[in-house]
Amino acid sequence: MTGIVFMLIGDMLFALNDAMGKWLVASFAVGQVLVIRSVGAFIVLGPMIARQGPGALFRVERKPLHLMRVLMTTCDVGLFYAAVAYLPLADVMTFYMAGPIYVAALSHFFLGEKIGWRRWLAVFVGFVGVIIALRPSSAMLSLPSLFGLAGSLSFALTLVMNRYLRSTSDTTLVTWQTLAALATGIAVVLLTGDWRQASMIDWGGMLLLGVVATCAHLLITRALKLAPASLLAPLQYTLLLWAIVLGYIFFSDVPDAQIIVGAVIIVFAGLFIFHRKNLKETVPEEAVPVDGH
Repeated sequence: MTGIVFMLIGDMLFALNDAMGKWLVASFAVGQVLVIRSVGAFIVLGPMIARQGPGALFRVERKPLHLMRVLMTTCDVGLFYAAVAYLPLADVMTFYMAGPIYVAALSHFFLGEKIGWRRWLAVFVGFVGVIIALRPSSAMLSLPSLFGLAGSLSFALTLVMNRYLRSTSDTTLVTWQTLAALATGIAVVLLTGDWRQASMIDWGGMLLLGVVATCAHLLITRALKLAPASLLAPLQYTLLLWAIVLGYIFFSDVPDAQIIVGAVIIVFAGLFIFHRKNLKETVPEEAVPVDGH
């Protein structure tokens, strides 16, 4: 029960983080938001780094894969903010809800996990939901939509790499991805020269963005240690509900019918994948219908 509560609170904080990010990138450059957000994250990470010792940050397994994960998390954050600067929050979150579907497909190729025809069918149906949400017209080629799609793929790759790097401490993983986001933000600011004046409330909002995001990461990580992933994973879809609610409250955004249809297809496909995976793991093999039966 504690794991479920932590997961629900963590998802709510992620949705709040996303809404705050959308509000901030409407007035400030993505690079500037990334810089201050990353500084704010160290309000939470600082004491944790001190407790485990700075030297632990350099004790990572599979360094090339760790570097790839840092790159993917940086792309995830940057592309997300680039997308929400132009699209409603619920639209972008719909793309991200397809993350577990991408993970199922990627796990087959990169982790050697066997996926039966039922789950492959669910993966295909999930992709159909993504295409519907993308609007298979001229809007499919819009840059913000492609940002959201590419960001969700980066997010899925990060989840797959997390399985490879599960013996590396959470503090180490989150610290390096935060440092990468900070470096990226600084590089973007230097290249574009876009650094705008802000009020104390705006600076505080950017710092709070980092605190909220880091707390969300830590809560969800802790939840996964207290309850089975198969129980917690479907709760991720509450993010979409929060995105719709917060998008309406703060931005008066109402998702259109096409986004809702795409989101429903994605959620049902994702839930079926989780159900099937859990069935294969918890029920004796001979009791589970096999492919072709």
